[in-house]
Amino acid sequence: MTLEREVLLPGVKGRIDHLTLDPAHHRLFVAEIANGTVDAIDLVSGKMQRISGLAEPQGVAYLPAQNQLVVASGGDGTVRFYNAATLAPLGQIKLGDDADNVRVDKPSGQIAVGYGSGAIALIDPARREVIGRIDLPAHPEGFQIDDGSARLYVNLPNAGTVAVADLHSAKVTARWVAPHRLNFPMALGAEGKQIAIVSRLPAHVTWFDAASGAVRLDLPTCGDADDIFRDAKRHRWYVSCGSGKVEIFAEQGSAITAMGTVQTGTGGRTSLFSPELDRLIVAVPAGWTGSAKLLLLKPNE
Repeated sequence: MTLEREVLLPGVKGRIDHLTLDPAHHRLFVAEIANGTVDAIDLVSGKMQRISGLAEPQGVAYLPAQNQLVVASGGDGTVRFYNAATLAPLGQIKLGDDADNVRVDKPSGQIAVGYGSGAIALIDPARREVIGRIDLPAHPEGFQIDDGSARLYVNLPNAGTVAVADLHSAKVTARWVAPHRLNFPMALGAEGKQIAIVSRLPAHVTWFDAASGAVRLDLPTCGDADDIFRDAKRHRWYVSCGSGKVEIFAEQGSAITAMGTVQTGTGGRTSLFSPELDRLIVAVPAGWTGSAKLLLLKPNE
């Protein structure tokens, strides 16, 4: 990967959580959990807008049909809706403790939000109402929705498992044992046939067969990972780690091998890969002397 440019995040202190993108307008939204803010950044002009006064914003998602931004905050358990262009508030839902990751089910347009000691709420964004709930045995961390099968896969690090749920019935249909501890990030593979999770203790990335839950491959990776993405164009996987690296894995038929690492910065464990922009964006928090920043990394062919 080649570092294309850096975007500074002035006045942002502490840990940065999740990112989401409006690819049509090249606008990136950054949840700055420790700062209590969400920044909206025009990646073309560099113009920046900020939502302040939030209680530990964690999950963010962009809704293209409504041109809205969704923000889940762990401190007060709210899910807030904003006009994505102006950042004007449009409404909110009081969900529950530790509102966290947000995903969009593209076929239905519903929003899934993990929260509490073990639940994922299904929300109708038009009515801004909770219309369903998937009960889980532990707090959900990274999770993904397979649009083709209406299955939801979710990491449950406090239970040492990966849960599989059906969105239509809102029921857990299977649980797989995670081979290592602290399994936080997750990504879907090609056509929903693979699930990849990254564990922190020890630092390993594990690929499961999505149908059976069988472990297909388990490889060491960089430490303190919080995101993993698959680059479908190049058949690669990108793992972003707080140890200050992005590790790249390449698919070669049924095999997956480590290609190498790219240096980012200490604490840079949050990232977002955009197929539309063909860039991996890594958020690096402020250090003792530097400013928080975004790194735009261009994959090499």
